[in-house]
Amino acid sequence: MTQPLSPGAQGLRWTTGGESHGPSLVAILEGLPAGLRVDLESIQAGMMRRWEVPGRGPRAKFEKDALSMVGGMKRGVTLGSPLVFLVGNGDSRIDELPNLAAPRPGHADLAGVLRHRNRDIRAVLERASARETAARTAVGEVGRSLLAHFGIQISSQVLEIGGVGADKGEDAWLEAVDQAREAGDTLGGVFSVKINGSPPGVGGYAQPTDRLDARLMAALASLPAIKGVEIGLGFSGSSTPGSDYHDGICIDSEGWAGLGRTSNRCGGIEGGLTTGGEIQLQAVMKPISTLRKGLPSVDLKEGTDSRATYERSDVCAVWTAAVVGEAVVALEMASALRARLGGVTLAEMVARFKDLGKDDQVADWPDDLADSGA
Repeated sequence: MTQPLSPGAQGLRWTTGGESHGPSLVAILEGLPAGLRVDLESIQAGMMRRWEVPGRGPRAKFEKDALSMVGGMKRGVTLGSPLVFLVGNGDSRIDELPNLAAPRPGHADLAGVLRHRNRDIRAVLERASARETAARTAVGEVGRSLLAHFGIQISSQVLEIGGVGADKGEDAWLEAVDQAREAGDTLGGVFSVKINGSPPGVGGYAQPTDRLDARLMAALASLPAIKGVEIGLGFSGSSTPGSDYHDGICIDSEGWAGLGRTSNRCGGIEGGLTTGGEIQLQAVMKPISTLRKGLPSVDLKEGTDSRATYERSDVCAVWTAAVVGEAVVALEMASALRARLGGVTLAEMVARFKDLGKDDQVADWPDDLADSGA
């Protein structure tokens, strides 16, 4: 029998630093167990998926997301100390690049200028840029590798590009992107992220910040240009009566502790806790705010009407956002699982996972929590 998780156990903590055209990005991941093997080649491959998709701009031709490890590992295995990555930038001309004369509608440009009371738009855009997500993808891939030890998998799928659904096929999407590129325009879309293999009871309900559905949706909403996130039936649930919405509970010899569900309209989470079913998220991405043809703006120095200044950018980043969405969801899910299991080493986590009661029978459990103590 493994030891119970102590109160107040923490999940993962992470932070990133660096600018879009600075020397490098930095990512720090804390809270990993000791003994987790981290394959840098796999992480690098996961990061390059961001570039190996349609809709990318000129930077995709030279950016390599050069990854290096500077702390937290020995011989490819985590030490339990903070894991520190550097992600090199292929273009590091931050000190030479010109300022933007006219802010771009939809970007952080104007709001940042008003915040700083300074016309230096580049001082805002360099960090507000989606380039930051390269660093989060790196640590998210580490989260994915941790989840793999427990049979938990993350996947994504693009569902819509510029109003064109998946039923029209990839060629229709590529044609829409080509048309937008020729017109100097941009496109948004919709993608899904799914988690399979999670045990029930991961997350929390004691505090609002414990609720896993809120945390996963917030992770996706934190990505640049994401303007809507739903889980399960999401917004369509507003027109569905409760008798058709909620997932019935049934006897299932293959289910956790002999129980299962008749459906999964809740999207795999109830009351802030995983149900053991597939966790289903969808995110809406607005069109990128940097248009080659420009949008109406104002030259901040001259105080005259202008077109927004063009900054090298993509035409459509929905495919990329889906890849990054996998990473941030994997990171948040790994954090929740880490908090659920605790343990100092990966071996301790695995032992505790095996003791979660999958093969138990509910009828054998005590009726009262007071009778559950050692």
